[in-house]
Amino acid sequence: MIDAQLLKILCCPETRQELAVAPDSVVALLNERIVSGELTNRGGQLVTVRLDGGLIRKDGTFLYPVRQNIPVMLIEEAVALQPLFKT
Repeated sequence: MIDAQLLKILCCPETRQELAVAPDSVVALLNERIVSGELTNRGGQLVTVRLDGGLIRKDGTFLYPVRQNIPVMLIEEAVALQPLFKT
């Protein structure tokens, strides 16, 4: 999905933390939330387009969407992960 060389140079635009490719299970959960109309991004906008993948910030708090193999590295497009994975 994401070229290894590209992943090495990408970082979170907010904190400059490293990014890792999101597991398929996380992407599947987010896509379920998108289909059900329950997922918003940091900008407060409802996410309506399914994700092809994602890049998770090293601290695990945010995921940057990947669509058509292109990482969307805009802070307001990131999705908060902690509220989704509370037990």
